[in-house]
Amino acid sequence: MGLFLLKRLIGFALTLAIASVVVFAALELLPGNAAEVILGDTATPESLAALEQKLGLNRPAPARYLSWVGGLLHGQTGLSISYDTPTADLIAERLAVSLPLAVMAMLLTVVVALALGVYAAARHNRPGDVSVMALSQLGLAVPNFWLAIVLILLFSVQLQWFSAGGFPGWREDDGGGIVEGLKALLLPALALSAVQAAILARVTRSSVLEVLGEDFVRTARAKGLSRRAVLWKHVLRNAMIPVMTVMGLQFGNLVTGAIVVENVFVLPGIGRLVFQAIANRDLILVRDVVLLLAASVIVINLVIDVLYALIDPRLRSGHG
Repeated sequence: MGLFLLKRLIGFALTLAIASVVVFAALELLPGNAAEVILGDTATPESLAALEQKLGLNRPAPARYLSWVGGLLHGQTGLSISYDTPTADLIAERLAVSLPLAVMAMLLTVVVALALGVYAAARHNRPGDVSVMALSQLGLAVPNFWLAIVLILLFSVQLQWFSAGGFPGWREDDGGGIVEGLKALLLPALALSAVQAAILARVTRSSVLEVLGEDFVRTARAKGLSRRAVLWKHVLRNAMIPVMTVMGLQFGNLVTGAIVVENVFVLPGIGRLVFQAIANRDLILVRDVVLLLAASVIVINLVIDVLYALIDPRLRSGHG
């Protein structure tokens, strides 16, 4: 297990290093000048020179890259152009909304998808299976921003159970609290999880159906185990590797791809921060946020690899 983890950690470090090079190159080495992009065509030569000095654009590209990465390794980030605040503070403030939102949406996705997927597989080609597949197809067809608007109209405008948007904060001193914060994130989480649950339910169904045909399933049934016990204790565990692959991709998508839903619900999350940074041409903030999002996806894949090894011991020994 130690060698397995070492290989994965080395791969994680190399992938993150490559991602940092790609992010830096995309934002600073493409044709054009970052200072000109930020200030626009009407900028004077003096203002351009001052901003280039502030951003370090007068130094060679390798020196700028090493300075950026070195600062990140020492916990130091640049100052946002539009907010005049360290980007780390801005990102941490917004992650306090986006991360709980992604976790809540992922929990809803997993609970609903595993239940529906196993239910459909256990009733293959029967009305229950057909109903679940039809429901999942509907979930795939519904855009999450449209569902978000429908949820606002139903639960905020008509029933008035939830606020139509905004986030009260996690502290009671600011007029919010844990309960109020979770309540504000529930509708966005539902809007985000609908499509993801539909995808994961179909993957779960296919994986469970494949495992149901294995010899050990017939052996377990021959030993007197109930169908429910075989499904949840034996079949589901052996069917989890493809399911977990999709789960990892989905969680990364929930962390990085909630820009539209956050804007619909006016949530001060990381997606809205990226949108505002791009609109304000704040390339320093965009660079740090994009690298963080890339790192989060890499970390999620690392966690999924470790979970693979815990589920299937053959992967730890290199025979899987």
